[in-house]
Amino acid sequence: MTKTFRPWDVDQAWLLPPSIHEFVPPGHLAHFVRDTVREALDLSAILGEHNELRGYPPYHPGMLVALLLYGYSRGVYSSRQLARACEERVDFMALTGLNRPDFRTISDFRKRHLSALAGLFGQVLKLCRAAGLVQLGHVAVDGTKLKANASRHKAMSYGRMKTAERELAAEVQTWLDRAGREDAAEDKTHGADRRGDELPDWAADKQRRLAKIREAKALLEAEAAADADTPDDDGPGPSSGMRRSGRSLRAKDGGPPDRAQRNFTDGDSRILPTRDGFIQGYNGQIAVDAAHQVILAHRLVTNAADYHALVPLIDATFAGLGAKPREVSGDTGFATEANLAAMARYRIRAYLPPGRARHGETDGIGRRTLKNKPLMAAMADRLKRAGRRSRYRLRKQTVEPVFGQIKQARGFRQFLLRGLDKVRGEWAMICTAHNLLKLAQTTRA
Repeated sequence: MTKTFRPWDVDQAWLLPPSIHEFVPPGHLAHFVRDTVREALDLSAILGEHNELRGYPPYHPGMLVALLLYGYSRGVYSSRQLARACEERVDFMALTGLNRPDFRTISDFRKRHLSALAGLFGQVLKLCRAAGLVQLGHVAVDGTKLKANASRHKAMSYGRMKTAERELAAEVQTWLDRAGREDAAEDKTHGADRRGDELPDWAADKQRRLAKIREAKALLEAEAAADADTPDDDGPGPSSGMRRSGRSLRAKDGGPPDRAQRNFTDGDSRILPTRDGFIQGYNGQIAVDAAHQVILAHRLVTNAADYHALVPLIDATFAGLGAKPREVSGDTGFATEANLAAMARYRIRAYLPPGRARHGETDGIGRRTLKNKPLMAAMADRLKRAGRRSRYRLRKQTVEPVFGQIKQARGFRQFLLRGLDKVRGEWAMICTAHNLLKLAQTTRA
């Protein structure tokens, strides 16, 4: 007697098609994201831009919004991967209703509506608060370095630019002279009506590289000529190598120092130090509520330092929720007299250690000098008295896991877009997807 198996008839046609809602189990994240976008989010900023009545009807903007948010929550970020998932994965089919947008359609939609997509962060945050996920008791702030869509090997120092410009210009001119002599010889041999004026590919590539070098060199020179002491919190800030320890660096002639660098692929990105070396990237900063690890505010800059982020993150939290946290914690990178004074004005109890703790220390002072810094000295005393019972211990278990979920669990370690404004929009979408996941967990529970 042979074993009986369940039927495996791939050629059997279905008499009745299955329901979209049966593609994945009830309570699946695909259902939640789709229904949240359809019923709870205001998409008027996106829908208002689709007012052309002519032509073939486009994909519904709500479907594309849901596709992007669901993809970001599942670690699927590129437009090509999203388009492929719409064809191969039943959870994406349940979300899109079997629509299969082309990767170019997804990419263009994201670029066109990036600002409005970033604005959805505030709406999702308010949904999290309505669900009881935001308590504003203890909030932790931190920053993490993420790679830009550019290689640091595509950056060139100003000193190297000056040398390479001369070398390439001479090389290109040599080739142009040789091409001219060859053209003259061909005209003499084959007649003047024969075409021979096109540049070879290798010469055209060198000319394009020379143009890029000259453009980057001019931008560094313009930056050096600008007012170096004028802060620009909204812009990309000084190029790598233009400042050291908060002091502007200039060559003897007033131009950029030879060590100043600019990237040819993403000129807004900067060389940033990490534990594993240097990367070409950005610094993503967030404020996280300790109750359920919901991101309350986000910020993205090109500066490796975090101390400038504390006040903007608190202000953004107040702007989004109309209330400030009772406590805030951050690592030593946030501890300055100005930040502690600002938290005192806001009546927020701060836990900002004045220095990195060495092995066996509990006060977190390290070797940092606190002379003429009364607020930082008082903070060091408070942390030392509390020891391991200090509320500062909440920082690691609040904000660090969020970065782990974003970078490790969902695999987001490098931006897809280029340019500071676009990367800021993409960082906002990453934070929105994180909060959506927190909201979905509460709903399923």
